[in-house]
Amino acid sequence: MSLTRALSQSLLDNLTINIIVLNHQLQVNYINPSAEVMLATSHQRCLNLPINEIITEQSQDITLEEALKKGHPCTKLDAHLILHDNQSIMADYVITPIQADNETYYLIEISTLEALKISRDKVTHTQLEGNKMLLRGLAHEIKNPLGGIRGAAQLLERELTDNIFKEYTRIFIEEADRISNLVDQMLGTNKLPQLEITNIHEILERVYQLIAAESQGHIKLIKDYDPSIPELRIDAQQMIQALLNISRNALQAVTESNVDVPCIRFKTRIIRQLTIGTARHKMVLSIEIIDNGPGIPDAIKDTLFYPLVSGRSEGTGLGLSITQNIITQHKGVIECHSQPGETTFSLFLPFKE
Repeated sequence: MSLTRALSQSLLDNLTINIIVLNHQLQVNYINPSAEVMLATSHQRCLNLPINEIITEQSQDITLEEALKKGHPCTKLDAHLILHDNQSIMADYVITPIQADNETYYLIEISTLEALKISRDKVTHTQLEGNKMLLRGLAHEIKNPLGGIRGAAQLLERELTDNIFKEYTRIFIEEADRISNLVDQMLGTNKLPQLEITNIHEILERVYQLIAAESQGHIKLIKDYDPSIPELRIDAQQMIQALLNISRNALQAVTESNVDVPCIRFKTRIIRQLTIGTARHKMVLSIEIIDNGPGIPDAIKDTLFYPLVSGRSEGTGLGLSITQNIITQHKGVIECHSQPGETTFSLFLPFKE
């Protein structure tokens, strides 16, 4: 091996970006160590294998033909890539045709969406913390006079002898309690999750059964589970609540839509090499709840997880805020992608390493 070639391979070996090199037959010629980690395989195992046996896109094969036709780098963003072991990752990639030794090779650079996620999660976290501080201040200002109103109503009730007037004081007390509970819900629970080894599909089955009962057979419910997913440490009751909040929103969305076959899909997968916040995880559980309803209005997409934000006039706007709080306490993250005809809520929960 020449000095130049040895130096080139050394540089590729030490890059943190994932690199795959193909020959003109679209067979694997080289995989750098970073890509080996991403693919959970080795260079030797992949050598000379067709690329579509190693990695494909969810919608279609990697468009190497596109790079060939254009003769310049082909770039795809936010691609959903399926690995050889049926695991999936979200990534950007660039395909570059190169000439060497009178042969055509293809350099594939794959960037998992880490930098974007870190930046976005930091901004979201800062915004949420600011909102929580504001809500705590408002809660203090609201609950203080509520306590006074409730106490005065109790004292008045003791002095009254007429049951008709006592009905009014009971209404004061009940409404004060209702508003106080609403404020507590807005703030979210401060109770730490009681983590236990749990099969996520048992949790989803419970949610599935509840939604099936509530829909009374009018909604098509689909289970798309990966049975190989290992157990993980979560608070089962909190996770049921989180998933139920999303599922009930999906149920209401498809029930109110004009779609011919209203449908909700429950999907589980393993995602490798995902960054949540500033922590990189080798393996993360992905739970998706997908409905074919009308989609989320653009006006509330950016504030969807804020308290009191709802797309329905009768909604409290607390369900998703509570869900996000639960997922955050589990060191996970929740995301939403919505367009007319399909809304997907994705929950990412890390496995303890």
